[in-house]
Amino acid sequence: MKKLILSSLFIIVTWVSFGQDTAKAKELLDEVSAKVASYENIYLNFDYILDNEKENVHQETNGNVRIQGEKYHLNFMGIDRIFNGNKVYTIIHEDEEVVISDGESDEESEFTPSKILTFYQKGYNFEWDQLKTLAGKKIQFIKLIPINTNAENKYILLGIDTLSKNIYQVVYTNKKDTNTIFKIRSFKTKTVFPANEFIFDEPKYTAKDYIITTL
Repeated sequence: MKKLILSSLFIIVTWVSFGQDTAKAKELLDEVSAKVASYENIYLNFDYILDNEKENVHQETNGNVRIQGEKYHLNFMGIDRIFNGNKVYTIIHEDEEVVISDGESDEESEFTPSKILTFYQKGYNFEWDQLKTLAGKKIQFIKLIPINTNAENKYILLGIDTLSKNIYQVVYTNKKDTNTIFKIRSFKTKTVFPANEFIFDEPKYTAKDYIITTL
């Protein structure tokens, strides 16, 4: 009888603790969402790391992105990608090629640059995870578990700077145990962007003999 009572108490305590942790995670995510929504624009420098120990894969590179509403200009791995709110312009400098595509497919994508700070707002259950000190900052991790069991990722770890309430790091772990890590090196707001920041200058690239393809 005593064992049954103790087991029941353990289940209750665990359930209450889990509920409290979920509430804490939601409260912190709500703070981050409100903070991101308050920014007129954002400029990010980031590190990109791809890791899979089983396959002995390790790649590191970096990039930057300017974001204003749904519009963005991403510079990454020698490619410029501009979304003007309507069309996506992918400029592949190595191949001297520009691919123009409809922005609707970009809007439906889960991890576009304009959504990297807000993608977690729907489609996930979340859990309170570890608190780590990284680069002298206290980073609280929230574990996001996709509601859709067919999702590519098993889970995502969202690292939040407890002081600034900005996202510091995002770690995607897929079903093949590959970790894709985005670590934000600098985070700026209220940046003055050039008037043509999100405009594709077609004459500039035709003058360079870039091949321009519209899908």
